[in-house]
Amino acid sequence: MTSSQQRAELQRRIWQIANEVRGAVDGWDFKQYVLGALFYRFISENFSAYFEEGDENVRYDKYSDSAITDEVKHDTIKTKGYFVYPSQLFANVAAKAHANESLNTDLAAIFAAIEASASGYPSEQDIKGLFADFDTTSNRLGNTVKDKNIRLAAVLKGVAELDFGDFSNSHIDLFGDAYEFLISNYAANAGKSGGEFFTPQHVSRLIAELAMHKQGSVNKIYDPACGSGSLLLQAKKQFEEHIIVDGFFGQEINHTTYNLARMNMFLHNINYDKFNIKLGNTLLAPHFGDDKPFDAIVSNPPYSVKWIGSDDPTLINDERFAPAGVLAPKSKADFAFVLHALHYLSSKGRAAIVCFPGIFYRGGAEQKIRRYLVDNNFIETVISLAPNLFFGTSIAVNILVLSKHKSDTSVQFIDASSLFKKETNNNVLLDEHIEQIMQMFDAKADVEYLAKSATYEAIAANDYNLSVSSYVEAEDTREVIDIVKLNAELKSTVARIDQLRAEIDAIVAEIEGE
Repeated sequence: MTSSQQRAELQRRIWQIANEVRGAVDGWDFKQYVLGALFYRFISENFSAYFEEGDENVRYDKYSDSAITDEVKHDTIKTKGYFVYPSQLFANVAAKAHANESLNTDLAAIFAAIEASASGYPSEQDIKGLFADFDTTSNRLGNTVKDKNIRLAAVLKGVAELDFGDFSNSHIDLFGDAYEFLISNYAANAGKSGGEFFTPQHVSRLIAELAMHKQGSVNKIYDPACGSGSLLLQAKKQFEEHIIVDGFFGQEINHTTYNLARMNMFLHNINYDKFNIKLGNTLLAPHFGDDKPFDAIVSNPPYSVKWIGSDDPTLINDERFAPAGVLAPKSKADFAFVLHALHYLSSKGRAAIVCFPGIFYRGGAEQKIRRYLVDNNFIETVISLAPNLFFGTSIAVNILVLSKHKSDTSVQFIDASSLFKKETNNNVLLDEHIEQIMQMFDAKADVEYLAKSATYEAIAANDYNLSVSSYVEAEDTREVIDIVKLNAELKSTVARIDQLRAEIDAIVAEIEGE
C-alpha cells in the first residue's frame, strides 16, 4: 500500500473502533476514551523508544520495575518530562486487559502515577492533568465495574491492533495524523460544539502561511484561543522546526480542549520544553505577558462571544485595549481578541486571525476600533473565504492579517469566496487555492474580481468600512444579452408570425368560399 492508502486504512480502523466500542455512549462523550488510549499508547512507545535508543537488544517492556534506579528515573524525567515504569506501559496493560478485573482502577492509578512523576520538575505544569478527561470510573462507560472494564479493554485492544509501523520510521506523524483525524471527525459529527475547538487543516495551513510569510525564522508562535492546537501544529507541519526557535504558545479557556491541545503537542513530538499551553480566559486573565512579543500569531477565536466589556471599568485602562480608546461591545468580543493579538505581536511579525464578517462593517465601538487600526496602519490584508469551510457553521468568514511593518498605508482586500471544492458536508480549500491566495497576498497587485488594494484615503472616506465586497468588484456571471441582436430576432419572429397568419387567413377564406 502507498502511504496515503495506509493512512486511509488506519483512519478507517480508528473510526470503526470509536463507533463499535462506544455502544450507547454519546460519541462526543466517548471521544475522550479513544483519544486518551491513543495518547497513552503513544507516550508509552515514545518512552520505550527513548530508553532503547541505540541498542537493539534492549526491550524496555521486558524490564522489571525494580531494575529502574532513582538516578535513571531522575535523568529521564529531566529529558522526557515524565516517567513510565515497564509495568505501566500501554502494551503490557493492553495485553492483560480482558482478564483484569480491576482494569479501570489500575488505569486510573497508572495515569495518576505518570502525571505525578513530573512533580517538582520543569515539566510539571505541562504533564499535570493530561489524563483528567480519561475518567475510567465514569458511569458513561457502564453502570457496573464489569461493564466499565469490558468497554475499556475493548478500546485498548482496538488501539493496540492499529498498525503504526516501526517507531523509528516516521510513525510519530501517523500517530499525530490519526489523532487529528479522530478529532476532526468528532468535530464534524458534533456540529457547533465540535467545530468550536477545531480549525480544519486546510484552513489552518492558509492561516499559518499568512502569519509566517517570508519570515526566515520566528522567535515563537502564539495562539490566544488555541482550541485543540490545530493551528499551531500546522505551523510545525508547514515549516522547518528550526524556523520556530523558541516553540509554541497557546491559551485555551475550555479544560477538556486544553488537555487535548497538550496531548496533541506530545503526539506531534513537540517536547515539553518546546511548548507552553495555559488554561484560562485570554481576555480577562491573559498569560505570556513576559513572553511577548511574538513574531507569528495565528487564531480562530470564538465568533461574537459575550464578555464583560464595559461592565468592568478597569478594562479601558488595560494596555491591550486602551490605545483604541473604546472596548469591544459586551455582546461581541471579536475585536477584543484582535486587539489582544495586536498587543502581543512583534514589530517584524504578522497575526492572521479568523473573524466574523460583521465586525468589518458594523458601526459603534467596532467602527471606532477599525478606525484606530487603519489610522495606525496595522491592517495589511482582509480576505473573504468561501462559506461552509468550518465544522458547525456555514458562515463565510474573513481572515484579518495584522502587521506592524507595512511599507505603505494601503490595505489589501482579497475575495477568495469562489476558491473552494465542494465535498460531502463541507467545502474545502485545495492546495491550489491556498497557493493562489498566497500569490495574491505576496504580490499586493490588483486582480480583477479577486484582489484590490485600497488607499487610506478611500477607506477613511468609506467610514472605515473594511468589507471586502466594498472594494473588490464581484464578477457579473449573468448571461450577457445583445439587445440589437435580440431586437432583430424579435422583428424576424414577428414578421414570420404575420406571414403565417396571412397564410392561415387565406386558407380559411378559401375553405369558406367553397
